[in-house]
Amino acid sequence: MLALQQIRERPDWVREGARRKGEGAPVDEILTLDAEARRIRSEVESARARQRAAGAEIRGAPTQEQHEELTALKRSIQEGDTRLNELDARLESLLLEVPNPPHESVPFGTTPDDNVVVRTWGEPRRFEFEPRSHLEIGEALGIFDFERAAKISGSRFAVLRGEGVRLQRALVACMLDIATREHGYTEIAPPYVVRRDAMVGTAQLPKFEDDAYHSDDDMFLIPTAEVPLTNLYRDEVLDTSQLPISLVGHTPCWRREAGAAGKDTRGYIRLHQFDKVEMVRFTTPERSLDELELLTRHAEAVLQRFGVMYRVMLMCSGDTGFAQWKKYDIEAWAPGMERFLEVSSCSVYADFQARRANIRFRAGADERLRFVHTLNGSGLAIPRTFVAVLETHQERDASVRVPDALRPYMGGVERLAPRA
Repeated sequence: MLALQQIRERPDWVREGARRKGEGAPVDEILTLDAEARRIRSEVESARARQRAAGAEIRGAPTQEQHEELTALKRSIQEGDTRLNELDARLESLLLEVPNPPHESVPFGTTPDDNVVVRTWGEPRRFEFEPRSHLEIGEALGIFDFERAAKISGSRFAVLRGEGVRLQRALVACMLDIATREHGYTEIAPPYVVRRDAMVGTAQLPKFEDDAYHSDDDMFLIPTAEVPLTNLYRDEVLDTSQLPISLVGHTPCWRREAGAAGKDTRGYIRLHQFDKVEMVRFTTPERSLDELELLTRHAEAVLQRFGVMYRVMLMCSGDTGFAQWKKYDIEAWAPGMERFLEVSSCSVYADFQARRANIRFRAGADERLRFVHTLNGSGLAIPRTFVAVLETHQERDASVRVPDALRPYMGGVERLAPRA
């Protein structure tokens, strides 16, 4: 969330930031209501001052004139306070609709073609046979059961079997070990169900409420571990010596994918429920852009360990999300599908989330409180990483060579073999 003062002092910057993202922003309505609120607040303060002065002038029983004046002042103050409460609530609601203006280094663009390739790692594997898709490999290995998943839960759900489950567990365990043992993250096992204010705190709400799974008692299934991990420090004041804070968690995630009708309807690519390892960082404003580069490298390290070719994309303004200040996507190459798959988005939010969640820090005893900057990134999304590993390391007979990094997590298994 932006500060009201930012909108008051730099309305054109806010409008331009929204335009660059292809979003709307109720700047004019905010400014109008803010002006009214400031006028009424001034009137109420003047009325209270007059009320105190009038009360001090009374000696003994008030005269009729004094009584009428005090009654009128009391009524004016009550009416003003009522209107101020209405205006403050409306302003708070409108502020939640204003997107975070992108950082100046974010290129302007409106389509995926405007995203910029920053770097690539590895080369597409050259096969001596026609590479299969993960669906074909999964059929040969007997690890997917989409038909029974649909019977249980409907479309866009999956059942994994046997060695497929084992491979997925290995992916998760390896990712968590890389994050904790090599990059210094603290592992967190958070709740999977959160309150509305937690979703507001990370800016999933109100904009993306239609994409969330929501219970009758106003609780939400998490769309990403970013929500509970970021909200761990909601309404807290951190000491600068604690920063940066680096957290990682593995959770299932739930998304309705309300705007994805017809996209990737088959396979293990776009699901309503999927697992993800998420990294979250809290830092100072001076360090946040450097922390974004570091976070992205941490996510890349996982794909390198798995021997999967990938590219890093700097997302254009139109593909930089509502709350994000700057974002990199990491896309893994899936040779069977002949396409890149997004396996991680690494983003910095400036203080946009911290203002909503009220997460602040103090540099010293005499320093003023400031909002932290927050970052998060997938480390990685499990299903698409699973797909990239299957398709990259497949063999002619539809077997899959297990990457060296995963073998210790699979009891030394070197190869997933097709069913007899």
